[in-house]
Amino acid sequence: MPKQVWFLIIGTFVNTVGNSFLWPLNSIYIHDYLGKSLTVAGFVLMLNSLAGVFGNLLGGWLFDQLGGYKTIVIGVLLNLTALVCLVFWHDWPQYVILLTLLGFSGGIVFPAVYALAGSVWPSGGRRAFNAIFLANNVGVAIGPAIAGIVADINFEYVFVANLGAYLLFFIIVMTTFKRFDTKALAPKNVVAEGAGKQEKAPLFALLTLSISLVFCWLCYSQWAATISSHTQGLGISLSQYSLLWTINGLLIVGVQPVIRPLVKRWENKVKHQLVFGLVLMAISFSLVAIAGDFKMFVAAMVILTLGEVFFTPVIPMIANQLAPSGKQGFYQGLVNSASTMGRMLGPLFGGVMVDTYGMEALAFVLVGILLLAIVPCILYDRGLKSAEIQ
Repeated sequence: MPKQVWFLIIGTFVNTVGNSFLWPLNSIYIHDYLGKSLTVAGFVLMLNSLAGVFGNLLGGWLFDQLGGYKTIVIGVLLNLTALVCLVFWHDWPQYVILLTLLGFSGGIVFPAVYALAGSVWPSGGRRAFNAIFLANNVGVAIGPAIAGIVADINFEYVFVANLGAYLLFFIIVMTTFKRFDTKALAPKNVVAEGAGKQEKAPLFALLTLSISLVFCWLCYSQWAATISSHTQGLGISLSQYSLLWTINGLLIVGVQPVIRPLVKRWENKVKHQLVFGLVLMAISFSLVAIAGDFKMFVAAMVILTLGEVFFTPVIPMIANQLAPSGKQGFYQGLVNSASTMGRMLGPLFGGVMVDTYGMEALAFVLVGILLLAIVPCILYDRGLKSAEIQ
């Protein structure tokens, strides 16, 4: 693996540790500490994710125009500004405003990181994006575990710890990322009037696949939204809930040698990986519907994680393969926007469903949504094949 990818891995890890101090606890803080309903909490998280959608698109566009280093620096500086303010002002409604800004600035960073990974190791295929995926999830394993302990002492310390981790990420970016930044390429406008069908086909294929991403993350986001508050109602502590994310992150790393033979066998069969991942996620939510204690939630998280390791790393790889020259950032921004849109809709959808029908009904609906997400995964490349024939 090129050393440039290792720098990206370290930066992603530190960034995620900082982010994961806060995001799994947002719903709990809004509901239990600020005294708002789950529906209101869902609306606040929706604003955070909506800002992230625009941040993803801007980050992808900036990558194509300015390169990865400048794009990431812009996002990090905005994020630091919001985090400094959050340390001092985290009451209502300041929390909403700053959380929205964090969503926007964080959204700028991620597509640039993925686009950099693809550009510095073009022959890496799935491995480059899987490495970033693993780094992200090791951060998820460590961050929430520490955050749960810190929150049990004093929730306000979570904001300080988040700021400290992001300052470290800023130092890593400033000292390493500029060394291997790619020069901005003149983008090719694949949606311009007069573009041939063969040029438009990759974009339409990615947009079709993005439908599955929206559905997937609408469901996945419930773990940080409705399920987090649901576990509190069942008497599961913050430390135990945070431990679920530790299990998620550690399992993602630990399961790699086990799944490697199957991944290698399906290396050129990305649909197999996508469909298998979604089916496993659907099974996990069927367990959530009947879970009444911590052990059941652990089992559901384990199955969810197994689905995640098959589904998630394939998406940026497909985006990188589909992207025309000079549009890698834009295509990574699209898939990150789709994921963020799912996270935007998920908390509000879940909050309304739980407030109206209860957690069990929501869980079974999520099973159906994940099975429906399989359809775009199967059909996304049909336009590509027809364009090749012509």
